[in-house]
Amino acid sequence: MTSAALPALTRLAEEGGNHDSLNPFLTGGAALFILLLLLFVTTRFNRDR
Repeated sequence: MTSAALPALTRLAEEGGNHDSLNPFLTGGAALFILLLLLFVTTRFNRDR
């Protein structure tokens, strides 16, 4: 990385933190729900035994 790019990247990193992020509990809960739904569907269709 060149030294000329460093001030631009620093400025971009400082400005990038001013947005509203997603709620981590909502994101994690939605991911857990989707994974459990996929697990349920997979086990319902797996009737080999």
